Amino acid sequence: MPEIEIVEATEVTDELVEAFERLVPQLSRSNPPPSRDELAAIVESPASILLLAVEHADGGGDEILGSLTLAWFRIPTGVRAWIEDVVVDEAARGKGVGEKLNHHALDVARSLGARTVDLTSRPSREAANRLYQRIGFEPRETNVYRYSLD
Repeated sequence: MPEIEIVEATEVTDELVEAFERLVPQLSRSNPPPSRDELAAIVESPASILLLAVEHADGGGDEILGSLTLAWFRIPTGVRAWIEDVVVDEAARGKGVGEKLNHHALDVARSLGARTVDLTSRPSREAANRLYQRIGFEPRETNVYRYSLD
């Protein structure tokens, strides 16, 4: 049985670029996959950690099944952490990949000194919302505002 490992992306490879070309359309229809340079900016940023769910096949060869970005920063009231752009390949959904990614991100956030981790999820992503609540995320009574700079 193939093993799934959560790893931090530390370099941009052809496999990473190809994985995001496959995964991002499954996450968003309105945003294109990141370019190699954009992926490099994420990987090299001190304010974000790109986590990958990698399946190690028995016969050799690894496949990226999903990803999650943990953004973190210090503010006067402490360390803030946000989980963003969680995506698991359609073919791998229901196998615990998203849960592994989230638990790993929570462990990393804890090690960075964060006391809480926030995320948002569209209501239409029912399976994702069930997962987040099962893990222990709680809905917050707050207003989320967005200002478009376009």
